[in-house]
Amino acid sequence: MNKKLKAQLLKRSKAARLEQFGKGISFLALMIITLAVFAIIIFVASKGLSTFFSNHVNIVDFLTGKVWNPSVTDANGKPEAGALPMIAGSFIVTILSALLATPFAIGTAIFMTEISPKKGAKILQPVTELLVGIPSVVYGFIGLTVVVPTVRHLFGGSGFGILSGTFVLFVMILPTVTSMTVDALRSVPRFYREAALALGATQWQTIYKVVLRAATPGMLTAIVFGMARAFGEALAVQMVIGNAALLPSGLVSPASTLTSVLTTGIGNTVMGSMQNNALWSLALVLLTMSLIFNLVIRLIGRKGAMTK
Repeated sequence: MNKKLKAQLLKRSKAARLEQFGKGISFLALMIITLAVFAIIIFVASKGLSTFFSNHVNIVDFLTGKVWNPSVTDANGKPEAGALPMIAGSFIVTILSALLATPFAIGTAIFMTEISPKKGAKILQPVTELLVGIPSVVYGFIGLTVVVPTVRHLFGGSGFGILSGTFVLFVMILPTVTSMTVDALRSVPRFYREAALALGATQWQTIYKVVLRAATPGMLTAIVFGMARAFGEALAVQMVIGNAALLPSGLVSPASTLTSVLTTGIGNTVMGSMQNNALWSLALVLLTMSLIFNLVIRLIGRKGAMTK
């Protein structure tokens, strides 16, 4: 009898078996995702590094060169694979769009959370969600038919260039930065506001000196996340930036980004050729910058968690 009771007590219950099964499925999913990420990184790195190991292109010349024409060799017999115009174009468009979107995003988030939460959530929340759901190609067509002619009329030139790409990316990343900023402001404890108001602060003083400062790490995370999306955007930017592999000489001059050159050129090259390897090297630069953006986001989030 004691042995039978002991066996029953030591027998795993159905709930325990289900819990173990759930843990196994979760671990398996985690391993698959991890392996997929590492496989992507290894694949892109192996293709991108072929430019430097197989085609013997100097990595410094690749990152600082101003001429992009991998199918042509220079006087020294080296391919003219200078990625600086695309790298500069990507960074300029990304930074300008983030600078333009940040004030609008913070102002919208403050209105939705602090000034008029009910009306803000009722009116602005659906608008923000609608902007998120619009496909990139639609933004590109709007930029091509509205933004480019407007820039041409107001600032001259062809209308294609950094400025048009900035306006399009501004609208694209605005809902992302806004929604994350709203979450950051709502995460500030309520007693912060109550304490400030109890000490005699006005509503704006409470927002400016207490709420915004407490939510700074979350807001910085939102901005960097928006920059990461802008840096990796391809189709919409490709349609309005001009796709000229030249160093930008002005905001209204045609330029290019890493993504625009990749999307226009990768289908017109032969796998294993110098032109194809150079494009994979651009993809490796793009992947590296995406990983750096993610690292910055994690560092900002960790700093904010320690501060709180």
